[in-house]
Amino acid sequence: MRVLKVLRSGSQHSIKELNISVMLKGDFDASFTRADNGLVIPTDTIKNTVQALALQSLGEETEDFGILLAEHFIKTYPQVTQADVRLSERAWQRMSVGKKPHEHSFQEAGPARLFAKISCLRSQTTVQSGIEDLLVLKSTQSGFEGFVKDKYTTLTETRDRVFATQIKASWIFERKPARYSQTNARILEAMLAVFADTYSPSVQATLFQMGEAALQAAPEVGMINLAMPNKHCLLANLTAFGLENKNELFIPTEEPHGQIEGTVVREGFPPAPFNQAF
Repeated sequence: MRVLKVLRSGSQHSIKELNISVMLKGDFDASFTRADNGLVIPTDTIKNTVQALALQSLGEETEDFGILLAEHFIKTYPQVTQADVRLSERAWQRMSVGKKPHEHSFQEAGPARLFAKISCLRSQTTVQSGIEDLLVLKSTQSGFEGFVKDKYTTLTETRDRVFATQIKASWIFERKPARYSQTNARILEAMLAVFADTYSPSVQATLFQMGEAALQAAPEVGMINLAMPNKHCLLANLTAFGLENKNELFIPTEEPHGQIEGTVVREGFPPAPFNQAF
């Protein structure tokens, strides 16, 4: 379900819009095997709970609200053994009118979404944050050489290619930071700096370097999962028309693409009770 809250500070407003899902695990066998709904929490009740708690408690920090929501279901219903809450945020950017930030008008910042996933057991709570659908591209400082070649290989080696990918990343916190949003911003800044400033010999190498940079930027985080599919931009072949294409014109393609995924773990980080990022 979606909620949108207007956060007011005098005449200046901010927008917090979240898409929230709640999944509960517990003693619900009888509702399946004996048609006994005595322990079932209706979807309508869950929806009303989310709305009421959002009105009372939703602020700038997505993770803090997710923790409150997950712990509510654990504490309220003894039949619930685990509450998983996923919160995905639509980013709203303040408009500028006459070069002045507007107090209460906004435009969508882009398709990339920050998200959080809270898994609450009776013994502990795991907090996972991340970003999805973050499309990035660099027009040079990327190559791909030394790969396996056989009779079906047609790809040529290169030290200068367009590198585009749509990043999905999630990280698990070892301990609570001062502010989740500040830590998340440091992680994104560190990863994007690696992407932009470091020569990429492959997506795999860049993925690992970005994961390392994220852990260095955020000591509160124990592990990070990254998915970076290739968004290929193929060099257009115009030799039939007597035209030389010096890495200027490319054809963006969606399929086929390589799906590159990896996990970077801080040394000594224990296995989490759940670590399914995607």
